[in-house]
Amino acid sequence: MLRRSIRHYSTDLKSTLKKVIPAKQELFKQVKSNLADKKIGDLTVGGTIGGMRGYKSLLWEASVVDPNEGIRFHGYTIEQCQQFLPKSKYETEDPNSEFLPESMFWFLLTGEKPTQKQIDEFSEELASKARLPSYLERILDSLPATLHPMTQLSIGISALNNDSSFAKAYEKGIPKSEYWEYTFDDSINLIAKLPSLVGKIYSNTYHKGATLGQLDLDKDWSHNMSSLLGMTSESRNINNLSKQESKDFVNLVRLYCALHGDHEGGNVSAHATHLVGSALSDPYLSYSAGVQGLAGPLHGLAAQEVVRFILEMKDKIFGEINNSAKIEEYLWSLLNSKRVIPGYGHGVLRRPDPRFNAMIQFGLNRPEQFERDVLFQLVKNLSKVAPGVLKEHGKTKNPFPNVDSSSGILFYHYGVKELLFFTVIFGASRSLGPLAQLVWDRILGLPIERPKSVDLKTLAQ
Repeated sequence: MLRRSIRHYSTDLKSTLKKVIPAKQELFKQVKSNLADKKIGDLTVGGTIGGMRGYKSLLWEASVVDPNEGIRFHGYTIEQCQQFLPKSKYETEDPNSEFLPESMFWFLLTGEKPTQKQIDEFSEELASKARLPSYLERILDSLPATLHPMTQLSIGISALNNDSSFAKAYEKGIPKSEYWEYTFDDSINLIAKLPSLVGKIYSNTYHKGATLGQLDLDKDWSHNMSSLLGMTSESRNINNLSKQESKDFVNLVRLYCALHGDHEGGNVSAHATHLVGSALSDPYLSYSAGVQGLAGPLHGLAAQEVVRFILEMKDKIFGEINNSAKIEEYLWSLLNSKRVIPGYGHGVLRRPDPRFNAMIQFGLNRPEQFERDVLFQLVKNLSKVAPGVLKEHGKTKNPFPNVDSSSGILFYHYGVKELLFFTVIFGASRSLGPLAQLVWDRILGLPIERPKSVDLKTLAQ
């Protein structure tokens, strides 16, 4: 065996790069400052270097985010969806029971309002396909518990490619008219396995691989996820929740996952799924890319940042959560030190996020649990003070709370205090919209995505 001593190589590459950086940065600054409105065909220089924000260049069927009205699913508001989308078959008469994520997926995919019977059967189908294959369990068990939970989620989703119906059918040769059927089958299989995948990652990362709960073939997708997280009365109930609290946690998962399922196509996780899928990568590989985008601090990590922020603020204002002057003073101290207020602002919305309202209402509907929750009350009070401060500050286009302003605190209330894990639950929920659209991408025969790129010199001409 050839042995070589380890050498610490030092090349001229990095130093050469450092020399050319200042000139490129200066050119970029000039282009951005002086040529933002310059047309490139029907587009502008500012839009091209500014993240393509607002460009209408992506087909997305299920949802639209209006700056002033918030999100609509096939034209319906969140409140309307809460009225007509089916709930758990065991809680149809419970006013505090939330509609199911599988109901939302059905609606996103078809545009048709499902019946209770259709959703009952669909929930049973998902539960019947929920178990992880043994090879995937071995892969997950081999990963270090210190590995970021979102990395584990991406690995797990990618590994399911081993069972891809689309990949196997494509290799054998199938007509394009059949692509969507195999994409549909893979998408259903992936969605079905996400509760088990989420539960396995939570157990391995925070509970040394212990079994925290069991799948129940007669229960819905969110109930099984909650059980595998050890959060139901039938599971290990790791946080010693009462029976009512356990039931409410399941409904929190239902609401959170349904509301986060789709947010039109331009966000990173949705667009990444569509982009990779446009190369005819199967749903597992495509959504794995979406999950990796979701793991970015500017996309899916906001909820955990809000919880850290709220915990810090509570201490800084000495627990005076009802003191508006103290809250305002603290917010100004943040802004004056060039920091932001986590959970406020949105890339599209210019009004309060309807998803925030729905999540806050979840707590308000349960006063016996949340009236004494200091963090929840602080979030509620903050939402009344922060918009005024941000308007006066004048540098935020949308001074209102977004959904991340409230969602993490609700999970924290029930004992999910591993902040890195919030985004894993987000990852399970966001599968609904991008995978529904991926099926439609194959139905419609959309081509590979291939925009034209330009360099700074071309923009500067």
